[in-house]
Amino acid sequence: MSFSFTPTRRAALGVLLAAALPLSACGGEEKPSKNGLEKSEITVGVMPITEGAAIQIAQSKGFFKAEGLTVKMRRITGAAEALPMLKGGGLDIAHAGHVGVIQAHVQGGYKLRILAEASAMTKNLTCILVPKDSPIRSPKDLAGKKIGTNARGNQTSLLMRAALAPYQVKIDEQKDVIEAPFPNQEQLLKTGKVDAVVVPEPFVTQIQQSTGARILTDFSTGPTTDFPITGFSSTEQFATQNPKTVAAFQRALVKAQNLAADRAVLKQEIPRFTQLSPQIIDTISMNAFPTSTRAQRIQKVADVMKQFDYLKEPFDVKSIVVEN
Repeated sequence: MSFSFTPTRRAALGVLLAAALPLSACGGEEKPSKNGLEKSEITVGVMPITEGAAIQIAQSKGFFKAEGLTVKMRRITGAAEALPMLKGGGLDIAHAGHVGVIQAHVQGGYKLRILAEASAMTKNLTCILVPKDSPIRSPKDLAGKKIGTNARGNQTSLLMRAALAPYQVKIDEQKDVIEAPFPNQEQLLKTGKVDAVVVPEPFVTQIQQSTGARILTDFSTGPTTDFPITGFSSTEQFATQNPKTVAAFQRALVKAQNLAADRAVLKQEIPRFTQLSPQIIDTISMNAFPTSTRAQRIQKVADVMKQFDYLKEPFDVKSIVVEN
């Protein structure tokens, strides 16, 4: 989507959208919260991608304000940028991939808490594409082939390995994976420098429309069915010292996640903080927006990480998930 620290799919997509409109923010001096919050003004790191839509909805609909929270949003490209800022106090909460957060916590450099789920896998959200006239007809045909994606050892490569495992295809990332930013994957595929590419939306739809590429498989089945992708995390210290503030943030975000299920709302809100047009939002596959945060769901991330050697030992995520 690794996190000491290769770019995630979100980081790459954030680069694509870096020229987007500024994220809206509530300014002004911090005022005592009517709800008795420990901290009534917080800074949240947000990636300008569809998976962060709920934070924009909560801001524009006044859900944070109703909870007594003033939320200042700061644009980030992903966990590699966000986690040091959390640790240093530049951010209170950040939108990041679960793989990066879990890996950073387990490695011991950070003490983190996952406060809310932001996105989960859906059909055709992330896919392996091949040229329309490719002789590759099944994922098992990818054995030994060149595959393009944005980075080795990150969340996207983990999902790729998990998706190919049922076909007994093992990827040698150093030998088989060609790294390039997601916007460059189409050219790699067109010129034959790779046999397949692994990309998320909106690149799945864009490459299909411009080249006629075929979806070989997506990541919504097998080990990655309903896979939790991103969430909002803080340091352990922030979550421990500000439980009422965290609860208020969670309540506001749940309201927004519910609204995010409405494509009409997404068409209104997403163009405010990305370069995606309402027309593109109409056609791309959209991630799921979970309306609760459960350790049982996020445990799947840690289990898949262990299965594919992203973690040396099993890890129980209950210790870092603040359920709501």
